[in-house]
Amino acid sequence: MRGSNSVIGAVNFITFLISIPILGGGIWLSSRANNTDCLKFLQWPIIVIGVTIMVISFMGFAGACYRQTWLLRLYLFAMFFVVIALIVFIVFAFAVTDRGHGQVIINRAFLEYQLSDYSGWLKNRVSDPGYWAKISSCLRDAKACRGMRRFGRDRATGILVPESADMFYQRELSPIESGCCKPPTSCGYTYINETLWNPTGGAMVVNDIDCTRWSNDQQQLCFDCDSCKAGVLASVRHSWRKVSIINIVVLIILVIVYVVGCAAFRNNRRMDNDEPYGESRMTKARPSRFQF
Repeated sequence: MRGSNSVIGAVNFITFLISIPILGGGIWLSSRANNTDCLKFLQWPIIVIGVTIMVISFMGFAGACYRQTWLLRLYLFAMFFVVIALIVFIVFAFAVTDRGHGQVIINRAFLEYQLSDYSGWLKNRVSDPGYWAKISSCLRDAKACRGMRRFGRDRATGILVPESADMFYQRELSPIESGCCKPPTSCGYTYINETLWNPTGGAMVVNDIDCTRWSNDQQQLCFDCDSCKAGVLASVRHSWRKVSIINIVVLIILVIVYVVGCAAFRNNRRMDNDEPYGESRMTKARPSRFQF
């Protein structure tokens, strides 16, 4: 009996450890720069699953320590639904992020992002006018483009000046920086600094509606552009794919742990049923020392 309970206790200790990377993945998404601060609905399913597994682990551990069969049964029942929920979330995450990628532009190290490259539920969710108003407002409040500013020291005067256009074009920008903080390259605008462009200094390559949405107002920039929505989607896709890979590994371990827990629980229940019968047989078979 002690061995069976020890197995269940060890299983729950393992599930507790498994809940840490799941919860950590959700916290990592929530602490990511800008985009996930504004898309809080994305990390909550992961955080809820992590916390649930952690609570269930304590439930199973308590049931094993105090030999509460009903608590162990409740633990296995809840764990089954957690496994199902994790499977559903992984399938959902890969389904809504199956499309979308950045476009390579000649003489540019960064990628350009187009909303037409994305489709499905996630695109519709982000593109919804009411929801996008909240996202774009959050991006402004978070000063998503503040980290783009870089300065170099002029060799002649030693004064700090904005980096040159050639230096900027060779930078690797995040999807949000590329989509929200500068006009699309197709607009042909002339570079002044990272977030300030001259719309009359170049020729428009294609007719892009985002070119008319761009503003040098530092509170506006391209936050109303389709390229900004595409940048948010690209950032979300990259983050979700990372977390989903971790969750696949966690799911495999969790299934193994669940099977072991079921076997241990079955053994525990069988020993609970056999113990009185065994004691009765021993009592009958053992002769009394005080028989006359």
